[in-house]
Amino acid sequence: MSWQAYVDDHLMCDIEGNHLTDAAIIGHDGSIWAQSSNFPQLKPEEVTAIMTDFAEPGTLAPTGLYLGGTKYMVIQGESGAVIRGKKGPGGVTIKKTGHALIIGIYDEPMTPGQCNMIVERLGDYLIEQGL
Repeated sequence: MSWQAYVDDHLMCDIEGNHLTDAAIIGHDGSIWAQSSNFPQLKPEEVTAIMTDFAEPGTLAPTGLYLGGTKYMVIQGESGAVIRGKKGPGGVTIKKTGHALIIGIYDEPMTPGQCNMIVERLGDYLIEQGL
């Protein structure tokens, strides 16, 4: 299966009538493996900050999480595995695998829990596959 199919079929899927607004799979180096059509253009320093937070949890909390220049308030995650952010009625979930970052961005009516489930389920599957 192509990386784009993972984004299109698994991340941008319908869950109880709701969809992520955008999603991507990117390498730890910031290279785009696949993304939805309107996924924000990530800046290299944003990817570096995300990777630093996975290595040293808590580094993003004081400054916020930035994706394409949009700031998200960092909320609870799983140390070294998941970063979650909130912005108004929406937010973001980022799951780290061995080689990639799975990113899902949502807005109402999708709930944070639905976004977490979609992103983390795919991330866990890729980890099981050694990716």
